[in-house]
Amino acid sequence: MKHKVEVVISKSDNIEIELDDSHSPNTIKKFVDNLPFTVGLNLWGEEIYTDESPIQEKEENAKSLVELNDVAYWPTGKAICLFFGPTPIGKKGEIKPYSPVNVIGKIINPDKSILNKLKQNHKAKFFLKDQA
Repeated sequence: MKHKVEVVISKSDNIEIELDDSHSPNTIKKFVDNLPFTVGLNLWGEEIYTDESPIQEKEENAKSLVELNDVAYWPTGKAICLFFGPTPIGKKGEIKPYSPVNVIGKIINPDKSILNKLKQNHKAKFFLKDQA
């Protein structure tokens, strides 16, 4: 099953993501069950990751490398990660999370310019928009 989620960021553009439960169905269920929720945002390279979210799930088909515009849940930090591009620890041409993540979907309106707009103390609210 697919779900559309809107990420509303204070004083910035919104991000739309599409969740797809084909890789991590348990993680998706816990994600949707906890919507809506509000968390702080952080940057690491071209990755946006959240402060600790209300989701608690172990590794589920976790990946050490992800694709451009993947959305993932990071079990170690209980965070949601949005990969707009490379991270500081990836080799050239790869996007490497800090540790394995459960891929849960894709960013559907990727615009890297949002990375330049984010500053400390930005908050984002994740909420279910509709079923895809």
